[in-house]
Amino acid sequence: MASEILPGSFFNKPIQVPSHGFAQSRILRLHFASSRSNRSYRTKIFTVMQQDRASTVKDDSKMKIPHVLTVGGSDSGAGAGIQADLKTCAARGVYCSTVITAVTAQNTVGVQGVNIVPEDFVAGQLESVFSDMHVDVVKTGMLPSIGIVKVLLHSLKEFPVQALVVDPVMVSTSGDVLAGPSILDSFREELLPIADIVTPNLKEASALLGGVQLETVADMRAAAKAIHDMGPRSVLVKGGDLPSSLDAVDIFFDGVNFYELRSSRIKSRNTHGTGCTLASCIAAELAKGSPMLSAVKVAKRYVETALDYSKDIAIGNGFQGPFDHLLKLKSDIRNSFRQQAFDPENLFLYAVTDSEMNKKWGRSITDAVKAAIEGGATIVQLREKDSETQDFLEAAKACVEVCHSHGVPLLINDRIDIALACDADGVHVGQSDMPARVARRLLGPEKIIGVSCKTPEQAQKAWIDGADYIGSGGVFPTNTKANNLTIGLDGLKTVCLASKLPVVAIGGINASNARRVMEIGVPNLKGVAVVSAVFDRECVLTETKKMHGDLRQAASMA
Repeated sequence: MASEILPGSFFNKPIQVPSHGFAQSRILRLHFASSRSNRSYRTKIFTVMQQDRASTVKDDSKMKIPHVLTVGGSDSGAGAGIQADLKTCAARGVYCSTVITAVTAQNTVGVQGVNIVPEDFVAGQLESVFSDMHVDVVKTGMLPSIGIVKVLLHSLKEFPVQALVVDPVMVSTSGDVLAGPSILDSFREELLPIADIVTPNLKEASALLGGVQLETVADMRAAAKAIHDMGPRSVLVKGGDLPSSLDAVDIFFDGVNFYELRSSRIKSRNTHGTGCTLASCIAAELAKGSPMLSAVKVAKRYVETALDYSKDIAIGNGFQGPFDHLLKLKSDIRNSFRQQAFDPENLFLYAVTDSEMNKKWGRSITDAVKAAIEGGATIVQLREKDSETQDFLEAAKACVEVCHSHGVPLLINDRIDIALACDADGVHVGQSDMPARVARRLLGPEKIIGVSCKTPEQAQKAWIDGADYIGSGGVFPTNTKANNLTIGLDGLKTVCLASKLPVVAIGGINASNARRVMEIGVPNLKGVAVVSAVFDRECVLTETKKMHGDLRQAASMA
C-alpha cells in the first residue's frame, strides 16, 4: 500500500500516513465506494426528500441560521482542527457542520499519527451536508491529499456557497507537518483561485511562495501581494511568530489596500489552534453577513481575548496547550461549589442589600454582605439602584468572592449585565424588568433566576418562562420600595398554592412578623427575604443571627 512519510515530533520519529486511511466497514464500502454517477443519483434522492420535507413546513416558520461548514482534520486533543472550529462557531453564535478529512492522534506534545479519510467517504460527507442543509460559508483546514482537494472542488461547483475561507494547514503551530509538498501545486492552481480569503501563517506563506523567508512586516506585505496574485480575493498573512515584532501583527490585503492589524502579544503556552480558530471565526462572521475586513478584525479580537483569558490554565504536559474558546473554564473552577442544581432551601434567609442603608451606617456593601453571611444568611441579593455601573461591578465582584468563600449563592437584582460581568450565581427580576425567558437565554441553564410575583397568573408565567423560584409580596407595607402593593398573608398563601416553584416571601418582613409568615402552612414557602430588618441596623451580624434563630424556631414548629 502506497503511503507518504510526514515528519513528526513524537520521539523524533516520522509519521506513517496510509494514503487510503482507516479501514471502512463492509456497509460503508458498499455505500460509498461508488462512481460519481451514483453519487449524483444519491444527490437526487436527498433533494427529493428535502423538497418533500419543505412542502410540509411553511416558509414563514423558518428562522435563517448562519451556517459554516468546516472541512478539515480531527484533533484528538481538541485544541485545533475540527474541534476548534466547532467551539469557535458556537462561541460566535453560528451553526457549524463538519466534514472530516483526516483523523490525527495528537496532544499538547505534538502529532503522533495521521490517518487520512478515504476520498469517497469525504465525498459522502460533503454530499450529506450540502444536499440537506443551506451552507453559507465553507472553511477549509487540513486537506491532506490532492484527491481530497479535487473532491471538495467538485462539491463546491455543485453546491455554490457565499464564501470560501481557506486556512492552508500544512504545518501546525507546534511545527508538525500536516500536508506534504505534493499538495502545494493543487492549492496554488485550484483552491486559492476560488477562495474569498486565505489565511496562511508565516511558514505556510513561505511554503506557498517556494520557501521565501519572511522576517519583517515588509516581507509579510510582499507575501500577501504575491499570494493574492494566485487568485484569492483577499489574503491575511498571520505574523504571530514574527521575531522582529513586539506586537502580534497580521497583514490583510484585499487587492487594493494593505491593513496592518496589530494587537498585544499574549505571553502564554496555550496557543494550540490559534490559526484554525482565527479562520473559523472569520467564516462565522461572514456567515452572519459581515464585510470581509470587519470579519477579520472581529476574529483577531476574539483570538486575542481567548488567549488572554486562557494564559494561566493548564491542560496537558506538553509545551503548547489549548485555550478556552468559550471563556468558561476558569469560572467553573472558581465556582465549583455551585455545580449542583439550585437548592430551594437556600431561600431560607434571603438577604437583600440596600445602598442607602449602607451609607447611613457608614459601611461598605462588602462588609454588609460578609456580616449577613456570618450571621446566617443563606442567599444574598445585591440591589444597588443608585450606584454607578463601574462602582456596582467592582462591589459585585468583591461580594462574589465573599459569598463563594462561604458557599452562599449571590444574585444581582435586575442587572443582567452586572451578573454576567461578575459571574454571579443568577439574577432576580421584577415584572417590569427583563422577562425571565430572555434572562435565561443570556445567562445559560445553570444560573439561578427569580421573579417577583403578586398574583397566581404571574407565578404561572414565571414557571413557564423557566424561573427557579418566585419572590411573592409585599406581604407587609415597606419603605424600601415605593408604590409597592401589599398582598398580605392571604395573598401570599394564594400565590404559594398556585405556584409550581419554590417561594420566598418579600416585603416588610422583620423580627416581629417573620414567624407569622413561616406559619401560613404551605410547603413550597421556603423562607423570607429581608432588607431593613438586618441592614438598617447598627450590627448586621447580630440582627441576622437573631432573625435566623427566629426562623429556625418557627420552621421547627410548623
